[in-house]
Amino acid sequence: MDFRDEHLFDAPLDVVWDMFSDPDSHTTKFESMGHRDIAVLESDFSDGAFHLKVSRVVDLDLPGFAKRVMKPTNTVVTTDDWSRQTDGSYKGRQIIETQGAPVKISSDTLLVTEGDQTRYIIDIHLEVKVPLIGGKLADWAKGTVRTQLDHEFTCGDEWLAATA
Repeated sequence: MDFRDEHLFDAPLDVVWDMFSDPDSHTTKFESMGHRDIAVLESDFSDGAFHLKVSRVVDLDLPGFAKRVMKPTNTVVTTDDWSRQTDGSYKGRQIIETQGAPVKISSDTLLVTEGDQTRYIIDIHLEVKVPLIGGKLADWAKGTVRTQLDHEFTCGDEWLAATA
């Protein structure tokens, strides 16, 4: 299942890039989402490129049908790789691994200038490998991802406001 989400940050691209390439902003974001045992496993920033790998424990409120194939508490590892493009935008790839779950999430990301603001575009690919209830589980997971993204956008807005 593929879908897109976007957000317009009320800050110029260089300021938004500073946030995205700061491991502390990711830790703060995950903490505010109620995740725990957050650990930055890898962080490398050089020449307009950024690599970040973060592990955390996430508690989910699972619907009844999903309880057979998923646990309500999972370790999630997110790997982000970003690079500056020749047009000045930043392009990224994100892989989200939920250990022991039949759900795979990846996304292609883009940060582009839009006047004095920055547009964040996320093309998400969600894959669920479960016979019979896979479609239903994918629909539930899509809703959960959208809720998480809304929270991430809010956290980003708050981070940018606090650093302005």
